[in-house]
Amino acid sequence: MLLKDKIVIVSGIGPGLGVKLAIEAAREGAAGVVAAARSQEKLDDAEARVKAINPNCKVLKIVTDITDRAQCEALVAATIKQFGRIDALVNSAFVHGDMDYVSSANLDAWAAVMNTNLIGTLKLTQSVLPQMKLQGGGAIVMINTMAARTPPPLGEAGYAASKSALANSAKYLAKEVGKDNIRVNSIHMGWMWGAPVEGYFVWQAQETGVPLETLKAKISSTIPLGRIPTDDECARAALFLVSDYASAVTGAALDANGGSYMP
Repeated sequence: MLLKDKIVIVSGIGPGLGVKLAIEAAREGAAGVVAAARSQEKLDDAEARVKAINPNCKVLKIVTDITDRAQCEALVAATIKQFGRIDALVNSAFVHGDMDYVSSANLDAWAAVMNTNLIGTLKLTQSVLPQMKLQGGGAIVMINTMAARTPPPLGEAGYAASKSALANSAKYLAKEVGKDNIRVNSIHMGWMWGAPVEGYFVWQAQETGVPLETLKAKISSTIPLGRIPTDDECARAALFLVSDYASAVTGAALDANGGSYMP
């Protein structure tokens, strides 16, 4: 079990990767999963699904807006009170924003995207650092995107800009806190088959009249593995980075996209 007895905070619990991170952490033996999201309903769903996988995994649910530092600090304080330590932070919370292009984007709208994806993520990250230093170490992973590596056909300029800034910040942070035995890594996802992407394909099929399986096959043909990775698979790759098996890895960026992007 990759995360046996560890206490793991997962931000951005939602219907896709977020909840799968919590579920897979429990499957890998985490003693406690701290689930953070803006919606109580999503947290309740995550708890039920975690308990179905690992009844012995304790779940702490905290409604949290990561753009609010006080809420980030309250989340950390509640985690310490409940579990006494924080072994891992998985930063999954994000706002996608508009499907836009740099040449024509409403740049004022980028502020909300930056405020969550970069500033909010770093607020929560800064909040866990004192406890990780006190206990002698910890691990942090930033959920990132292939769009920050190479421009996609669809416009995602604002989202990619925020995630690119986060990727660079993760490298700086890794260098700053390495002496404290705190590891910081990034993982870049591409297409992930799960509820959000399936919903997108359903919508596309309705709009275009092209069967869902045909649309899915077209995307799959561009991926070296020949299929769209599932969000379960991508969650497990992310959790590897906060496990002891990655104890020598910090400041790295892992691509979990079936080979769609190869640096």
